[in-house]
Amino acid sequence: MNTPAVSIRDLSFAYTGQEQVLDHVDLEIQPGERFGIIGPSGAGKSTLLLHLNGILRGRTGKVEIGGIPVGEESLPEIRRRVGLVFQNPDDQLFNPTVEEDVAFGPLNMGLSSEETVGRVEKALGAMNLEGFEKLSSHHLSLGERKRVALATVLAMRPDIVAFDEPFSNLNPAMVEQVIGIVSGLKATVIIVSQSIIPVLAVCDRIAVLNEGRIAAVGPVDVIASTG
Repeated sequence: MNTPAVSIRDLSFAYTGQEQVLDHVDLEIQPGERFGIIGPSGAGKSTLLLHLNGILRGRTGKVEIGGIPVGEESLPEIRRRVGLVFQNPDDQLFNPTVEEDVAFGPLNMGLSSEETVGRVEKALGAMNLEGFEKLSSHHLSLGERKRVALATVLAMRPDIVAFDEPFSNLNPAMVEQVIGIVSGLKATVIIVSQSIIPVLAVCDRIAVLNEGRIAAVGPVDVIASTG
Protein backbone atom coordinates (compact mmCIF):
# COMPACT_ATOMS: atom_id res chain seq x y z
CA MET A 1 0.00 0.00 0.00
CA ASN A 2 1.27 3.48 -0.86
CA THR A 3 2.29 5.77 1.98
CA PRO A 4 -0.35 8.52 2.30
CA ALA A 5 0.71 12.03 1.26
CA VAL A 6 -0.95 13.25 4.48
CA SER A 7 -1.89 11.20 7.51
CA ILE A 8 -3.64 12.86 10.46
CA ARG A 9 -4.44 10.82 13.55
CA ASP A 10 -6.42 11.92 16.62
CA LEU A 11 -5.47 15.57 16.13
CA SER A 12 -6.84 18.07 18.65
CA PHE A 13 -5.92 21.73 19.00
CA ALA A 14 -7.03 24.83 20.89
CA TYR A 15 -5.67 28.36 20.77
CA THR A 16 -4.54 29.72 24.14
CA GLY A 17 -7.51 30.63 26.30
CA GLN A 18 -10.06 29.45 23.73
CA GLU A 19 -12.28 26.44 23.24
CA GLN A 20 -11.04 23.47 21.25
CA VAL A 21 -10.86 24.19 17.50
CA LEU A 22 -9.94 20.70 16.27
CA ASP A 23 -11.47 17.71 18.02
CA HIS A 24 -9.80 14.32 17.43
CA VAL A 25 -9.48 14.68 13.66
CA ASP A 26 -8.54 11.63 11.57
CA LEU A 27 -7.82 12.06 7.86
CA GLU A 28 -5.77 10.49 5.08
CA ILE A 29 -4.98 12.05 1.69
CA GLN A 30 -3.32 9.98 -1.01
CA PRO A 31 -0.45 11.05 -3.30
CA GLY A 32 -1.69 12.90 -6.37
CA GLU A 33 -5.19 13.48 -4.98
CA ARG A 34 -7.07 16.74 -5.30
CA PHE A 35 -8.71 16.91 -1.90
CA GLY A 36 -11.20 19.48 -0.65
CA ILE A 37 -11.95 20.44 2.96
CA ILE A 38 -15.22 22.34 3.24
CA GLY A 39 -17.31 23.64 6.11
CA PRO A 40 -18.73 26.79 7.66
CA SER A 41 -16.68 29.68 8.96
CA GLY A 42 -15.09 28.77 12.28
CA ALA A 43 -15.16 25.03 11.60
CA GLY A 44 -11.37 24.77 11.95
CA LYS A 45 -10.44 24.41 8.27
CA SER A 46 -7.59 26.95 8.17
CA THR A 47 -6.33 25.75 11.56
CA LEU A 48 -6.12 22.22 10.20
CA LEU A 49 -4.20 23.41 7.14
CA LEU A 50 -1.59 25.14 9.32
CA HIS A 51 -0.76 21.80 10.96
CA LEU A 52 0.45 20.35 7.67
CA ASN A 53 3.78 22.16 7.76
CA GLY A 54 4.17 22.69 11.47
CA ILE A 55 3.04 26.30 11.79
CA LEU A 56 0.66 24.96 14.45
CA ARG A 57 1.10 21.82 16.58
CA GLY A 58 -1.73 19.80 18.06
CA ARG A 59 -2.25 19.21 21.76
CA THR A 60 -2.80 15.55 20.94
CA GLY A 61 -2.41 13.39 17.88
CA LYS A 62 0.03 13.06 15.03
CA VAL A 63 0.48 14.52 11.56
CA GLU A 64 2.68 12.78 8.99
CA ILE A 65 3.69 14.03 5.54
CA GLY A 66 4.77 11.20 3.25
CA GLY A 67 5.39 9.06 6.32
CA ILE A 68 7.50 11.72 8.08
CA PRO A 69 6.08 12.91 11.42
CA VAL A 70 5.76 16.69 11.68
CA GLY A 71 8.09 17.77 14.47
CA GLU A 72 10.87 20.19 15.32
CA GLU A 73 13.64 18.12 13.75
CA SER A 74 11.70 17.38 10.56
CA LEU A 75 10.45 20.93 9.90
CA PRO A 76 12.93 21.82 7.11
CA GLU A 77 12.00 18.67 5.15
CA ILE A 78 8.28 19.06 5.89
CA ARG A 79 8.29 22.65 4.66
CA ARG A 80 10.12 21.60 1.52
CA ARG A 81 7.39 19.05 0.86
CA VAL A 82 4.35 21.18 1.76
CA GLY A 83 3.68 24.56 0.17
CA LEU A 84 0.92 26.71 1.68
CA VAL A 85 -0.91 29.34 -0.39
CA PHE A 86 -2.59 31.70 2.06
CA GLN A 87 -6.02 33.25 1.61
CA ASN A 88 -4.55 36.75 1.54
CA PRO A 89 -1.64 36.85 -0.93
CA ASP A 90 -0.18 39.88 0.86
CA ASP A 91 0.67 37.54 3.74
CA GLN A 92 3.39 35.93 1.61
CA LEU A 93 4.46 38.75 -0.70
CA PHE A 94 6.92 41.06 1.03
CA ASN A 95 9.84 41.66 -1.32
CA PRO A 96 10.28 44.73 -3.57
CA THR A 97 9.62 42.87 -6.85
CA VAL A 98 7.75 39.82 -8.13
CA GLU A 99 10.93 37.96 -9.06
CA GLU A 100 12.41 38.53 -5.58
CA ASP A 101 9.24 37.19 -3.97
CA VAL A 102 9.34 34.06 -6.12
CA ALA A 103 13.10 33.58 -5.62
CA PHE A 104 12.90 33.88 -1.82
CA GLY A 105 11.96 30.26 -1.12
CA PRO A 106 14.47 28.55 -3.44
CA LEU A 107 17.30 30.76 -2.18
CA ASN A 108 16.43 29.92 1.41
CA MET A 109 16.49 26.23 0.47
CA GLY A 110 20.15 26.77 -0.45
CA LEU A 111 19.77 26.58 -4.22
CA SER A 112 22.28 28.34 -6.44
CA SER A 113 21.45 31.65 -8.09
CA GLU A 114 21.44 29.94 -11.48
CA GLU A 115 19.00 27.22 -10.43
CA THR A 116 16.83 29.78 -8.64
CA VAL A 117 16.58 31.92 -11.79
CA GLY A 118 15.40 28.85 -13.71
CA ARG A 119 12.77 28.04 -11.10
CA VAL A 120 11.53 31.63 -11.03
CA GLU A 121 11.16 31.68 -14.82
CA LYS A 122 9.30 28.38 -14.86
CA ALA A 123 6.97 29.30 -11.98
CA LEU A 124 6.10 32.69 -13.47
CA GLY A 125 5.55 31.08 -16.86
CA ALA A 126 3.16 28.54 -15.34
CA MET A 127 1.15 31.43 -13.87
CA ASN A 128 1.19 33.46 -17.11
CA LEU A 129 3.22 36.17 -15.37
CA GLU A 130 6.05 36.62 -17.87
CA GLY A 131 7.05 40.29 -17.94
CA PHE A 132 6.00 40.83 -14.30
CA GLU A 133 9.48 40.14 -12.90
CA LYS A 134 10.44 43.74 -12.06
CA LEU A 135 6.98 44.86 -10.94
CA SER A 136 5.99 45.36 -7.31
CA SER A 137 3.55 42.68 -6.19
CA HIS A 138 1.57 45.23 -4.20
CA HIS A 139 0.77 47.23 -7.32
CA LEU A 140 -0.94 44.25 -8.96
CA SER A 141 -4.61 43.26 -8.94
CA LEU A 142 -5.88 40.73 -6.41
CA GLY A 143 -6.03 38.00 -9.03
CA GLU A 144 -2.47 38.74 -10.14
CA ARG A 145 -1.21 38.76 -6.56
CA LYS A 146 -2.85 35.39 -5.95
CA ARG A 147 -1.02 34.02 -8.99
CA VAL A 148 2.28 35.47 -7.74
CA ALA A 149 1.67 33.89 -4.33
CA LEU A 150 1.13 30.52 -6.00
CA ALA A 151 4.29 31.05 -8.07
CA THR A 152 6.28 31.55 -4.83
CA VAL A 153 5.12 28.08 -3.77
CA LEU A 154 5.59 26.39 -7.16
CA ALA A 155 9.19 27.62 -7.32
CA MET A 156 9.93 25.43 -4.31
CA ARG A 157 8.50 22.38 -6.13
CA PRO A 158 6.65 20.89 -3.15
CA ASP A 159 5.00 17.48 -3.17
CA ILE A 160 1.84 19.01 -1.69
CA VAL A 161 0.24 22.37 -2.50
CA ALA A 162 -2.33 23.44 0.08
CA PHE A 163 -4.67 26.38 -0.60
CA ASP A 164 -6.55 28.39 2.02
CA GLU A 165 -9.72 29.86 0.44
CA PRO A 166 -8.27 30.31 -3.08
CA PHE A 167 -11.64 31.40 -4.53
CA SER A 168 -12.50 34.10 -1.99
CA ASN A 169 -13.14 37.62 -3.30
CA LEU A 170 -12.66 36.56 -6.94
CA ASN A 171 -15.07 37.27 -9.77
CA PRO A 172 -16.39 34.28 -11.80
CA ALA A 173 -13.77 34.68 -14.53
CA MET A 174 -10.94 34.58 -11.99
CA VAL A 175 -12.52 31.60 -10.20
CA GLU A 176 -12.52 29.74 -13.52
CA GLN A 177 -8.88 30.71 -14.04
CA VAL A 178 -7.88 29.40 -10.60
CA ILE A 179 -9.77 26.14 -11.25
CA GLY A 180 -7.77 25.72 -14.47
CA ILE A 181 -4.47 26.39 -12.70
CA VAL A 182 -5.24 23.98 -9.85
CA SER A 183 -6.36 21.26 -12.26
CA GLY A 184 -3.02 21.44 -14.04
CA LEU A 185 -0.79 21.14 -10.97
CA LYS A 186 1.41 18.05 -10.83
CA ALA A 187 1.26 17.62 -7.06
CA THR A 188 -1.06 16.51 -4.31
CA VAL A 189 -3.52 19.40 -3.92
CA ILE A 190 -5.49 20.30 -0.81
CA ILE A 191 -8.11 23.05 -0.95
CA VAL A 192 -9.79 24.58 2.10
CA SER A 193 -12.85 26.56 1.03
CA GLN A 194 -16.32 27.76 1.90
CA SER A 195 -17.00 28.03 -1.86
CA ILE A 196 -18.40 24.56 -2.48
CA ILE A 197 -19.07 24.68 -6.24
CA PRO A 198 -15.45 25.37 -7.32
CA VAL A 199 -14.26 22.63 -4.96
CA LEU A 200 -16.69 20.18 -6.58
CA ALA A 201 -15.28 21.16 -9.97
CA VAL A 202 -11.66 20.46 -9.12
CA CYS A 203 -11.47 17.86 -6.33
CA ASP A 204 -11.57 14.04 -6.29
CA ARG A 205 -12.64 13.68 -2.67
CA ILE A 206 -13.99 16.02 -0.01
CA ALA A 207 -14.02 16.12 3.77
CA VAL A 208 -16.71 18.10 5.59
CA LEU A 209 -15.39 19.74 8.74
CA ASN A 210 -17.89 21.01 11.30
CA GLU A 211 -17.17 22.27 14.82
CA GLY A 212 -13.66 20.85 14.63
CA ARG A 213 -14.73 17.35 13.66
CA ILE A 214 -14.79 15.45 10.38
CA ALA A 215 -18.50 15.03 9.66
CA ALA A 216 -18.09 13.17 6.36
CA VAL A 217 -15.42 12.10 3.85
CA GLY A 218 -16.00 10.72 0.39
CA PRO A 219 -15.91 11.14 -3.37
CA VAL A 220 -17.19 14.44 -4.70
CA ASP A 221 -20.40 12.99 -6.18
CA VAL A 222 -21.29 11.17 -2.95
CA ILE A 223 -20.74 14.23 -0.73
CA ALA A 224 -22.61 16.49 -3.17
CA SER A 225 -25.59 14.13 -3.29
CA THR A 226 -25.86 13.96 0.50
CA GLY A 227 -25.89 17.79 0.76
